[in-house]
Amino acid sequence: MKRLWTFLALLLMLPFAVTQAWAKLEVIVDLSAQRMHVKVDGRHYATWRISSGRHGYYTPRGTYRPKWLKRMHYSRKYDNAPMPYSIFFRGGYAIHGTNHVSRLGRPASHGCIRLSPANAATLFGLVKRHGRKNTIIRITGSTAVAYAKLPKIRKKRSVKRRKVYRSRSALARRAALRKKRRAARHSRQRSHARRHQRRAPRLDFIQVYGATLFR
Repeated sequence: MKRLWTFLALLLMLPFAVTQAWAKLEVIVDLSAQRMHVKVDGRHYATWRISSGRHGYYTPRGTYRPKWLKRMHYSRKYDNAPMPYSIFFRGGYAIHGTNHVSRLGRPASHGCIRLSPANAATLFGLVKRHGRKNTIIRITGSTAVAYAKLPKIRKKRSVKRRKVYRSRSALARRAALRKKRRAARHSRQRSHARRHQRRAPRLDFIQVYGATLFR
């Protein structure tokens, strides 16, 4: 009889145990898609764009729990860059907000996982509400796949001018017309120069005779 009552008590406590087991926060980061999927109590909560480590930098993969949280952190390694709503999960690696919102959706960071300031604040509040022990951060995928998915920039093709083939008579007419225009331009320039050329003053007979008389 005691075993029966114990079994019934376990059956009654089972739903509460399952609820407590699922009462956690899951943060799944897909580096290949540059997306973050957030689950609360096993249910989908949100999907956000992220930026992970770009070429030359590494974002660690694996399963982690938040180590410590800071509402506003400044990076000592990268010129005191602001890192609002930082959730550190491994050494200096953290999930935090960024002002470079236009770069979200592609690798752009020094290794951290970037979010928009609003989404970073929301995730920061969720972690504080559920607690670090009830939060799991899973990072999967590859940034190389993310780079391969980016649209390639097409180079502008140089437009080649078509060669226009003309007959010899047409070419001769064009050459004669150019020669005629050149000659007309030279004649205008010569007439313009003659018009502005200074002329020597003319001396009248009376002026010359008077000058000789009254010497």
